[in-house]
Amino acid sequence: MYNTGTITVSGLNMYIKGLIDSDNNLTNIFVEGEISNFTNHYKSGHMYLSLKDERASIKAVMFSFNAKRLKFEPYDGMKVICRGRVGVYEPSGQYQLYIEDMQPDGAGALYVAFEQLKEKLEKLGLFDPSVKKPLPRFPSVIGVITSSTGAAIEDIKSILARRYPLAEVLLYPSLVQGAEAPKQLISGIKYFNDNKNADVIIIGRGGGSAEDLWAFNDEALAMEIYKSEIPVISAVGHETDFTICDFVADRRAPTPSAAAETAVPDKAELADMILGYRDAILNLTEKSIYEKEYSLNICKERLQSHNTSKIIEGENLRLDSVVQRFMYLSQKNLDIKKNRLDDLTNKLEAMNPLSVLKRGYSVAYNNGKAVRSVNDVKSGDNVRLCVSDGEISLTVDE
Repeated sequence: MYNTGTITVSGLNMYIKGLIDSDNNLTNIFVEGEISNFTNHYKSGHMYLSLKDERASIKAVMFSFNAKRLKFEPYDGMKVICRGRVGVYEPSGQYQLYIEDMQPDGAGALYVAFEQLKEKLEKLGLFDPSVKKPLPRFPSVIGVITSSTGAAIEDIKSILARRYPLAEVLLYPSLVQGAEAPKQLISGIKYFNDNKNADVIIIGRGGGSAEDLWAFNDEALAMEIYKSEIPVISAVGHETDFTICDFVADRRAPTPSAAAETAVPDKAELADMILGYRDAILNLTEKSIYEKEYSLNICKERLQSHNTSKIIEGENLRLDSVVQRFMYLSQKNLDIKKNRLDDLTNKLEAMNPLSVLKRGYSVAYNNGKAVRSVNDVKSGDNVRLCVSDGEISLTVDE
């Protein structure tokens, strides 16, 4: 290690590292400060950062096996309290803080993680009221995703049996807390959507601490609820408890019992509603019958005020008068036509050549032409002489 009173760089770094590693005050310390120069190596999972206050800063690293336990995402400017040890990175001779655990200063890690995920999903539109699906009014099957041994399923069954016994309860048993719970809750959502065997889904559990309810703040579960084609009611914890499931679900109920009341109508209210409809129909029917009877009575009164036989008799007389006038006008028109026909017949008869012949006159024709003058014939011509009852063939001598 030593050479003529000198020390190598690596030897010096190793010596300093040994001093620091042997100091019990530096093996498990809590350091508070503000994060700066934060880098998250997503491939390796290691986190590199600096912790600073108003006068100094220190390099720090949090390896993946510790970083994956964090419930929140660190960022620059965030004030934190870190637990870890101080060590030396020999190749560069730089001492740094090796962080084993980290908590937000002034706020719990779960709270910070909740707010960060809530803000992220809200920006993605998962909480938008416009994408919320309406609940069916009269569901036949209620799918429930919760523990099979918890009080939540018993409360839900009790409420449904009292309010709406027509609905069937189909339970998908699942863990509701712990690291494995989100996977099983997601499987429940997929089961009902793949089989389409429920009209509405209730997902939830009874009350507990923030750690107990943390499974319902899982990002993958929120995405599965958002994608569900079946409406989802979130019922996690008590009325004052809120989870990410509550924000992304189509309806939030403060308790599992309230979720059951939200999912189905009340049979007593339905009975009252049906009776109300029946009474309304009866009232409308009675009113309609009364109005029709009133109209009928008015018609009867009008008929009674008019003697039907007299009306018919008067109409018959009026019809006879019309017929007689028609016959009179028809006969008169016929007489006028007949007289005119007689006049025309007489005129035609007077102009008939045969009538002239009957009075002793005759008409001579020569070669088909009427003889009007002595110049129309010459000696030797054969002339036809038409008389009233025939023709006479003549020969002109002179």
